[in-house]
Amino acid sequence: MSLIELIAGVEAHEATLTVFNADPAVTDELREYFADRNVRITEDQTASGPEEFAVLARDGEFVTAVTVDELLSRPSGDDDGGSGGESGASKSGSKKSDRVGKPVLDHLDETMFTSYSRDDMVAASREIEDRAWRVGDGELHAGFQTLDVLTDEADTYDLLGEKERLNVHAYAADEGDAPDVGHYAVHVGETAEIRETWFVAYDGGGYDDAKCALLAEERAPGEFYGFWSYDPETVDHIVDYLTERYGESEQTDDGGATV
Repeated sequence: MSLIELIAGVEAHEATLTVFNADPAVTDELREYFADRNVRITEDQTASGPEEFAVLARDGEFVTAVTVDELLSRPSGDDDGGSGGESGASKSGSKKSDRVGKPVLDHLDETMFTSYSRDDMVAASREIEDRAWRVGDGELHAGFQTLDVLTDEADTYDLLGEKERLNVHAYAADEGDAPDVGHYAVHVGETAEIRETWFVAYDGGGYDDAKCALLAEERAPGEFYGFWSYDPETVDHIVDYLTERYGESEQTDDGGATV
């Protein structure tokens, strides 16, 4: 299964949260809160039935139902004019923000996301790179889309590659000048998926609990759809696929620089 097919498989299992008999502002609030989750928010009205409830479904099958009050964790008997004063309002607001969406999040894979910016992707990548650095063993595979982008990260990946037991592999389409490479391998992939995807996968260095991967497709300039995964089988699949598909695309001279 290719990288694009893997992302499409995640997208195919997008959940739907339908909000019934509620003010449009409620739907907007939920849509904003779940903006980076793998769930679509819709709204509907029924001729009869309770006010303000929501139904979560996946692949056309019912998952759970919950009232909007439960979903938003509205404190009972509390409103903007509550008697708690500044301190009480702050405390209630904190409680609400800590628990909002929990009845639905319990049924979602929280590693899934929808639209992330390039800055978000960089931040997410840093978390996986940091884990590989701390463990200091195994394999780290990262896709940069183009050689130009890789060049901007060359120092970071050269530093990662200095870890004796950490094998670092970078992937990029042949656009721009290749960086000087000292301690990691560069694979130039002549395929659309290398140009269109951003990925960082760490095999855990022998520890399943340390395995993690980020995989996303750029669908608009600077906007990505994809997922996180801490599932060992998923991480293994990504690493194995990259090794088998692009492992022989590495060409280096005696100094280790891509040619």
